[in-house]
Amino acid sequence: MAEKSPDLSGSVCQRCPALSPEGRMLSPGIGASKWVRLNVGGTYFLTTRQTLCRDPKSFLYRLCQADPDLDSDKDETGAYLIDRDPTYFGPVLNYLRHGKLVLNRGLAEEGVLEEAEFYNITCLIKLIKDKIRERDCRTAQLPVKHVYRVLQCQEEELTQMVSTMSDGWKFEQLVSIGSSYNYGNEDQAEFLCVVSKELHNQSYGTSSEPSEKAKR
Repeated sequence: MAEKSPDLSGSVCQRCPALSPEGRMLSPGIGASKWVRLNVGGTYFLTTRQTLCRDPKSFLYRLCQADPDLDSDKDETGAYLIDRDPTYFGPVLNYLRHGKLVLNRGLAEEGVLEEAEFYNITCLIKLIKDKIRERDCRTAQLPVKHVYRVLQCQEEELTQMVSTMSDGWKFEQLVSIGSSYNYGNEDQAEFLCVVSKELHNQSYGTSSEPSEKAKR
C-alpha cells in the first residue's frame, strides 16, 4: 500500500514467518530506525524493518542491513530508491506484512512473480508459481464453446466467401434455398452457408464476426 499515514496495525502479523536471529538484532536501540521509507518507481511506501526482514535472503533484508555490496541510493527525503513498478510492489509488501498473497482485480500473477523474483522472496515465488499452475490447469479443463452463424450468398459469391473467411471461422454446412434472381437467361442459385468458430476463455463475451467478404 502506498504511503498515506503510518499504519501500525500492518507492521506486525502472526501469520508472517518468524524473524531470523539477524532480523531480531535490528532494533531502534541499536541506532536503526524502526520505520523504513521506500521510493519505488516514484511511489512512496512506509513500512517497518521487521516487515522487510521477513526473508533473510531477500534484497529488502540486505537493504535494511546496509549491505555494502548493495548499491542503494536515497532520494532527498531519505527514502531508498528502487527502480521497479510500484503497482506490483504493493502485493509483495503486503505478503511480507501478513503472509498472504492478495491481488487486486486486473493484476496478473506473472507481474507479481517478476517482482518477487527481483526481490528474491523465495516463499512468495513458490506461492505464485503454484497459483499460476492451478490457474492454467483450470483454464485447460474448461469446455470449448462454439458460435455459429448463417450467411446468405449467391452461387457466384460462394467460392470467394468460403476462401476469404478468416479469424478462425470454419465452413460447416451449405444449404440450397433455390433461385430468387434471374439475370438474362440464367437463374442465380442462392445458398445458406453455416460457419462456426471456437470461443476460448479470453473470447467469452466478446463480439466476433467473420470477415467483411464472408458477411455477404
